[in-house]
Amino acid sequence: MFVHRFSTRLSTLVSTAALVALGASAASAHITLETQQAPVASTYKAVFRVGHGCEGKPTIKVRVRIPDGVIAVKPQPKAGWKIEKVKGAYDKAYDYYGTPTTEGVKEIVWSGGSLPDDEYDEFVLRAYLTGDLKADTTLYFPVVQECPDGAVERWIEIPAAGKSADDYEQPAPGVTLLPKK
Repeated sequence: MFVHRFSTRLSTLVSTAALVALGASAASAHITLETQQAPVASTYKAVFRVGHGCEGKPTIKVRVRIPDGVIAVKPQPKAGWKIEKVKGAYDKAYDYYGTPTTEGVKEIVWSGGSLPDDEYDEFVLRAYLTGDLKADTTLYFPVVQECPDGAVERWIEIPAAGKSADDYEQPAPGVTLLPKK
């Protein structure tokens, strides 16, 4: 009798642990930012964490759209990957340490490498978060993750007012903006 009860309880515990692990892996399946808070009018190191590929396929390209108010963008080189900096005009001029800045990087593309589905990696850029950005809001960096055979994961959903990233299947990675230091 004792063995049967122990076995039943153990089975229940194992099932519960499996469900918790499944939920945790689903919640961490997104592309996220390592540092999720940063003050406006400061330099920010954005580390995009990629934890899986697309439907079991390796990641071969990562595209990050740079939001308005983020300037002086510099991607970190990554062994085995090429970097493309897509440049364009800003909607307005920004003050970058006394210099009016009217154009710059609008998108970063890492390509040419291969990140297997069962491995993890990070893609890094450095940028300046202008003082024009509003503190106590979240700034989103939409990311498109491309894999072979046209497989794509689009981490581009930006929460509507009153919602959070948890309300979406493919939320864009975001950083909460803090007041200027």
